[in-house]
Amino acid sequence: MSILSELRVVEFSAFVAAPLTGATLASLGADVIRIEQRGGGIDAGRWPLHDGRSLYRAGLDRGKRSVALDLRSPRGRQLATGLATAAGENAGIFVTNLGGKGWASYEELSSARPDLIMILIDGSPEGRPAVDYTVNAGMGFPLITGPRDTNGPVNHVLPAWDVSAGLLAAVGILAAERHRRRTGEGQLVELALSDIALTVADRLGFLAEAQLVEQLRPRLGNEIFGTFGRDFRTRDGRHVMIVALTPDQWRRLSEATGLAEAFAGLEASAGVDLRDEGARFVHRADIFPLLEAWTGARTMAEVAAALDAHSVLWSPYRTFKELVRDDPRAASPPAGALRFSKQVVDESAVPETRIGADTERVLQELLGIGPDEAATLRADGIID
Repeated sequence: MSILSELRVVEFSAFVAAPLTGATLASLGADVIRIEQRGGGIDAGRWPLHDGRSLYRAGLDRGKRSVALDLRSPRGRQLATGLATAAGENAGIFVTNLGGKGWASYEELSSARPDLIMILIDGSPEGRPAVDYTVNAGMGFPLITGPRDTNGPVNHVLPAWDVSAGLLAAVGILAAERHRRRTGEGQLVELALSDIALTVADRLGFLAEAQLVEQLRPRLGNEIFGTFGRDFRTRDGRHVMIVALTPDQWRRLSEATGLAEAFAGLEASAGVDLRDEGARFVHRADIFPLLEAWTGARTMAEVAAALDAHSVLWSPYRTFKELVRDDPRAASPPAGALRFSKQVVDESAVPETRIGADTERVLQELLGIGPDEAATLRADGIID
C-alpha cells in the first residue's frame, strides 16, 4: 500500500502548476481524479505533440484518473460538484488553477461539504492575470540571465515558479489535511506564483542585495555568482560544468587537474586564499584560463575519468536526446523523485489514458451512477 493510497484529490486544472500538484500526490499513491471539459480542456493539444498526442499532458496526467464532462451544462457541473465533494474521510480535497469561480468556487463547494479543503493557485494575489513567464519578467531574473554583452531580457525555459507552485501546493494540501484531521475544519488555501517568486528572491538574498548594495548584480553568463563554477570546453568539442563550492571541493579539483601548484602561485601573487569561495569568485578571471587549458587538452572521456577519480562536482552538458540515450532513469523515469527507507511507494505509476477514460467508472464509484443513468448521460451529451 502506498503512503497516500487512502487520499482522494479532485483536480480541475490546466497549464503546469495545478496538474503538477496532482501528479506529485499521485506519485505518492493518492487517488487523483482530473475533471475537464468533454473533448479535452484548454491544454489537451499543448505542445510537444507526437502523432497528435500531447506529450506535455501525458507526463502531467500519469497516475491520475480522467473524467470528462460537459461542464457547460448544468448537469455536467452538478456531477463535477458531486465528485469534488463526495463523501469519505480522506476525500473532499480540490485543487484548481482555473479561477475558482462558479461551480468550482470555494463558496459553492464548501456549502456542499463544509470540511472541504481547496487549493487555489493563481498568478497574483490581487487577481491580476499572470503566468510563470509574466511573473518572471517582473522579478529581475531575466535581466541578470544571459551572456555579459546581452542587451535586454533573457527568459528562462524552465517554468520555475509553476514548478515551485505545484510542489508547494502539494505540501499545502497535506498540511491542510492534517489540520482537518485534528480539528474537523476544512479551508481555502491560496497560492500565487508572484508570491512564490518574491519569497524565493527574498530567501536567496536577491531583495536584500537590491536594497543594501549600490551596484546592480551583473550578467555573468554561465558563471556562478559568489563562488566558483562555469562551463569549459574539451578537446573533442564537448562542454562540461565544473563547480567548487567548499574548501574540500576546491582541493579535489586542484588534485584532479594537477593545478594545485599553479593555484598556489596565484594565491601567492594575489595575496589570497583560494579555499575561500569569495576569493575564488573575485579571482575567477585568473583561474578560468588554467582550467580552460586543462580541459582543452583532454577529451571528454579523459576529463570525466580525472574528475570522477577525485569526486569533483561536474557534469557534461547534454541534449535531451543524449540524456535519454545515456541515462537509464530518463528512458524509464520513476513515478516520483522521493525515496523512502521504510514507507512504501508504488513505483509503477498508472499509465496515462485518453481523456475521459475513467468517467463512467468514477461516476459509479463516487456518485452511485449505474449503467442506465450513465447511458442517459451519454445520450444527453454530458459524457462520452
